[in-house]
Amino acid sequence: MAKETRGRMVDAAVDALRERGLQGMSFTDVLARSGAARGAIYHHFPGGKNQLAAEAATRHGHEVRARLAEFGATDPMGVAAAFVDFARPVVQAAARGAGCAVAAVTVPADEDDGELCQAAATTFASWTEQLGRNLQDAGLPVTEAEEKATLLVALLEGTQVLCRASGSTEPFERAARAALALFAAP
Repeated sequence: MAKETRGRMVDAAVDALRERGLQGMSFTDVLARSGAARGAIYHHFPGGKNQLAAEAATRHGHEVRARLAEFGATDPMGVAAAFVDFARPVVQAAARGAGCAVAAVTVPADEDDGELCQAAATTFASWTEQLGRNLQDAGLPVTEAEEKATLLVALLEGTQVLCRASGSTEPFERAARAALALFAAP
């Protein structure tokens, strides 16, 4: 039961980070969303808000990486197209105000952000590594696969900010067209 409570709290923190960012995420909100008792906070997260946020970002990151690993494309353009299709609903949500839980922890609420930035850096590197592996499996040389994987992660993360600010998915659609054109080029 304690493991379930902890898991519900982490899931609730992912949602809160996506909707409100790190500064807007509160224990009160996490408790209400998870149905956990107030005493559960420091029992499960003795490191406080930063520990909960880092674990939420890490969990969200693992879920995304698992989805990236499922891409079955056999050529680089197919990998890029699958990624754009995967990213589109994420960016649509960002245009309506729900951003990336991982990116949210890179904007710290206080000076003690090392654990949070490390969680985000590790997660983004994991996504880039998985996409790079997908692109290598689809025939790209290692360096080119790594560069294009970085481009795809930057496409997702950067356009979420632009789309959230504008309330439109047009920045993503323009960037996605440009990225796909790059993958289509000889």
